[in-house]
Amino acid sequence: MSGENRPLDARAVRRHFDRASKGYDDSAVLQARVRQQLLDRREWIAFEPDVVVDLGCGTAHGAQALAVRWPRARIIAVDIAPGMLCEAGRLDAGRQFERVCADALSLPLPGASVDLVFCNLLLQWCDDLDAAFAEITRVLRPRGLLTFTTFGPDTLIELREAWREADDYTHVSPFADMHDIGDGLVRAGLVEPVLDVLRYTLTYPDVRALMRDLKAIGAQNATTGRPRGLTGKQRLRVVEQAYERHRREGFLPASYEVVFGQAWGATERPDRVHDGEFAIPVSAIRHRGGPAPR
Repeated sequence: MSGENRPLDARAVRRHFDRASKGYDDSAVLQARVRQQLLDRREWIAFEPDVVVDLGCGTAHGAQALAVRWPRARIIAVDIAPGMLCEAGRLDAGRQFERVCADALSLPLPGASVDLVFCNLLLQWCDDLDAAFAEITRVLRPRGLLTFTTFGPDTLIELREAWREADDYTHVSPFADMHDIGDGLVRAGLVEPVLDVLRYTLTYPDVRALMRDLKAIGAQNATTGRPRGLTGKQRLRVVEQAYERHRREGFLPASYEVVFGQAWGATERPDRVHDGEFAIPVSAIRHRGGPAPR
């Protein structure tokens, strides 16, 4: 995604998550499950980091778990929303980690200063994925590790399709394809990327319950093409009727495609070719498949 194509309003993203911070943990069921699976994957790697960043930490349950896993490491919890960091402070009674309010595209960290960047469901909220990966590459030490999750394009596909029948505005954020994410890692100069996808389904009694859940975790419409006024009752009825076609066994599904990925900081910067590209083939990206949880 180029810097010229910015589909998200970063100020709206920050505002939504700030407002949702106090009740976030009560509704962020999927986020918690994905975070735990990402943490579990770190057990596969013999790795003893000195400095760890939980990037897009939210209420910082990830940072707390990382501090328990590596008690001698310096753990830094970073989030753009002050409210989230305030809630994180309440969680961190033992002062196990530091809290930093910052944008993922402009981290107040020295270059080559971080051994592990842990990033759970943040990248889909960055309006420039290339810039996010470039900033992560900048702060990673040689052979430092980036481990992350983000949403793929089939996320909330039922809601996206239902809104298309109501109006021409954008109501659901665009999500990058796994292969585009892999390309972005390579362009940033990260090496040995591995990516795979797991699919999840949450169920709701009606579409309004889904919308309330999304609002409760701050995942509201922050696209630059969003409608600026209130949603009319007639349009909402169209969305409800369109979504009803997906009802199964009394419930409406909400699909989530989650991309899991990791990549390492290069020991040397790759040779550049022309126009800002790197001479690393996309074929170097490896993919690992896995069964979707039920």
